[in-house]
Amino acid sequence: MLQDIKPHVFHGEYAIKKPADKDIMILQKGNKILLIMEAEHSSERMKGMLGKTSSASYSLPTAAQIRTLCPESVREAFYLFSVDEQGYYSSPVVPEVPEDAAVSWQSVMVLRESENDHHAFGGAVGWQLASWYNLHRFCGQCGSRTVHGENERSIVCPECGHIYYPRISPVVIIAITDGDRILLTRYNRNGYRRHALVAGFVEVGETLEDAVRREVMEEVGLKVKNIRYIESQPWPFSSSLISGFSAEADGETTVHLNTDGGEELAEAVWVDRDELEIEDSSVSLTWDMIRKFRDKTL
Repeated sequence: MLQDIKPHVFHGEYAIKKPADKDIMILQKGNKILLIMEAEHSSERMKGMLGKTSSASYSLPTAAQIRTLCPESVREAFYLFSVDEQGYYSSPVVPEVPEDAAVSWQSVMVLRESENDHHAFGGAVGWQLASWYNLHRFCGQCGSRTVHGENERSIVCPECGHIYYPRISPVVIIAITDGDRILLTRYNRNGYRRHALVAGFVEVGETLEDAVRREVMEEVGLKVKNIRYIESQPWPFSSSLISGFSAEADGETTVHLNTDGGEELAEAVWVDRDELEIEDSSVSLTWDMIRKFRDKTL
């Protein structure tokens, strides 16, 4: 999965230091990240995002490369973490990027298209942290300019003393089974064709198991039993920690899609184990669980 970067090692300990030329710069603007892309890759990337996975062709810019474009970005850079001995940094200064520049703003989802790539994991986690830092440049309590914590990863308001820490949203994802069948869903998103599993954010006051029951009932109108934890995955693209569960259909198996409100799902279908086709790479927990069901290891 995305976080499986061995033999590389992720070091998330907080530190205050400045980048060397070889270190990586993670620059974020909304849902975009600054990347070095191959010119012919853009259309293939979009094809991969909407259908089958394509092989991403990009690199993360180094401090030396960003310095030639915007020296101030590197001067104001702050440390995020390291992968092996290579540091990852971000900066509050976002450079203007001319059309002929080697770097360009790309959707952070480009990183999702890279299979077992430690740079994809580093870039995604870096984008997540950079987004959090940019979101808290001003105090939400009193409106004052904030500063970085000195001894821990935090953002501190020097006026009112409020301290902000990175927040991770818990998500459950459920492999709903009925004997040799698994329930696959498809989101109601323009152009998105891949199947998925029922999933959703955990609500305040819920246990993970309660969230499993609620999400399944809300999305597909089914009761489930024998809820069992499988595995988890950090998912930087939504600042989430995803907990994967299996659950067996309890009683009636006719699907009733939720048509109230946003109509999140376009369809939900039972698929026999022998008819499963792996539509995604091994990056996501969704397809790791589907693959396990197919191979009878779930």
